[in-house]
Amino acid sequence: MTPELKILTINATIMAVAYLGIYPSRHITRISQMMPTDLGLTALSLLAAGGLFAGSGIRFNLILTETNWAIFAIATLALIEFPLMIWFCRRNGIEIGGDDTKGDGP
Repeated sequence: MTPELKILTINATIMAVAYLGIYPSRHITRISQMMPTDLGLTALSLLAAGGLFAGSGIRFNLILTETNWAIFAIATLALIEFPLMIWFCRRNGIEIGGDDTKGDGP
């Protein structure tokens, strides 16, 4: 398995667990409710990728350029997450660009 495929597999697994398990069970109604969990999952992705590739000097092919493991992990995680977030928000009636403070009191 190539190094790129290892990180892609880690990221796809993390996002599948997030969008098919964690977020639905938390009954998310606003984007801001997803942010703390998303930061934790991003950290988990970086820890896993770093555990495998930190200090190895392996370069990762990011189509137009080569990069290190951290940039590759963050970029691919974002690319995997974006369509899942759109799908999840549409499915649950969450406004993506709307006012996130509606109904939060004074």
